[in-house]
Amino acid sequence: MTVPAISLNAAVGPISAPTLLLGPSLGTSTLLWDRVLPALAERYRVVAWDLPGHGTAPAATEPFSIAELADAVAGAVDGDFLYAGVSLGGCVGLELMLRHADRVRAAAIVCSGAAIGEPAGWYERAAQVRTQSTSSLIIGSAQRWFAPGSIERDPDITGRLLHSLQNADDESYALCCEALAAYDVRARLGEIATPVLAVWGDHDGVTPEASAREIADGVQNGRAIGIADASHLPPADAPAATVDALLGFFDAESARWAA
Repeated sequence: MTVPAISLNAAVGPISAPTLLLGPSLGTSTLLWDRVLPALAERYRVVAWDLPGHGTAPAATEPFSIAELADAVAGAVDGDFLYAGVSLGGCVGLELMLRHADRVRAAAIVCSGAAIGEPAGWYERAAQVRTQSTSSLIIGSAQRWFAPGSIERDPDITGRLLHSLQNADDESYALCCEALAAYDVRARLGEIATPVLAVWGDHDGVTPEASAREIADGVQNGRAIGIADASHLPPADAPAATVDALLGFFDAESARWAA
């Protein structure tokens, strides 16, 4: 079994608070969560992680699966935790609940799916990156990632996220694509008893509302919520609404544990 190398940023927030892990979308880094992290860290001990070859994580040299990424995340932290992940990071969240159910108290699966896209599309993108680098994806990613007007309204965060895509290791990115090509847990959603919040962005054409509804309806204890004025990366597009959705969910679940 391959255990891919990931990296964690420094934990922020009260030491005694529950741990909240934040997972990235493909091509981004912990930077994705910068605009929401301060508000989350007022109540939780927040740790964000990077995919192999992204951000500060070492480059990958061998194939890995989404399940093995979940094992890497579970092995990087102690005890139980809350989890929120975007896109590929959301896929990892579903695998965490399947493989490490005793560790995950509740999970927000943001702009993700029990399967995403078609395998052929992921293999084509992997081949493109290996021959033309991640720089060849910037225009298409900008169109997919951000809602209309976001780049003009928030040029700093959108520009930095596109730079994170350009700086990602090409082979690691390609291996992530191939992991997504093989990923499909639709038939296993009913095994998940952990409380789940499935989130979609109103402008997201990659994982639209139907993807979130499929997750929320498929798990044993799920609900779904949409975020207006967001596309595929709500923490960057609509940070205030993302904070409201996550805190509303995690605070309610925390209250149930304390009761």
